[in-house]
Amino acid sequence: MNPKTSDDLFALAPVVPVVVLDDADRAVPLARALARGGLPAIEVTLRTEAGLPAIERIAAEVPEAVVGAGTVTDPEQAAAAAKAGAAFLVSPGCTERLRGAMAGTGLPFLPGVATASEALALLEQGVTAMKFFPAEAAGGRPYLKSLAGPLPQVRFCPTGGITPATAPDYLALPNVGCVGGTWLTPAEAVAAGDWGAIEALARQAAALRG
Repeated sequence: MNPKTSDDLFALAPVVPVVVLDDADRAVPLARALARGGLPAIEVTLRTEAGLPAIERIAAEVPEAVVGAGTVTDPEQAAAAAKAGAAFLVSPGCTERLRGAMAGTGLPFLPGVATASEALALLEQGVTAMKFFPAEAAGGRPYLKSLAGPLPQVRFCPTGGITPATAPDYLALPNVGCVGGTWLTPAEAVAAGDWGAIEALARQAAALRG
């Protein structure tokens, strides 16, 4: 089930939940709820100390989920995430050194871009799947629509400020493979262990692209 390429990742589900955890003990039930709801690809960010342990636990205990590491900002994090069992990597931006490190893990990865020049720099290295971040602040759907003309070979996963109301508009673009969203795991629901509510949100998101 683990993706071999970034295109495989795009094919898993229309929405990739972007998860920030302060407690790794919440990781397994959270991942199971998202997978039950139809969203098997889960991006656990490395913004907290619980990130790597959460990835490790999901990879070991939730075979129905495809867990990846998000907010990868340096080569050491890329290597640590791969060792923890991450099936894919996502970065908010990209440097040549970081791109090389992510590619060196052998995992599919989505390097972050916010401009046409950044996308061109990655295209020169053979990368055609990218994260568009911060999506809404960087120009949103109109910007991505404009990029489809000169860069038709690139597919994006826009993340940042996307909501259930705006996600369908992004998914309708030919150069969008999936979207990333934080709305699927509200902090209050995670803290309360309300996995039923999170599963319901996942079901709604999974149905955004039929």
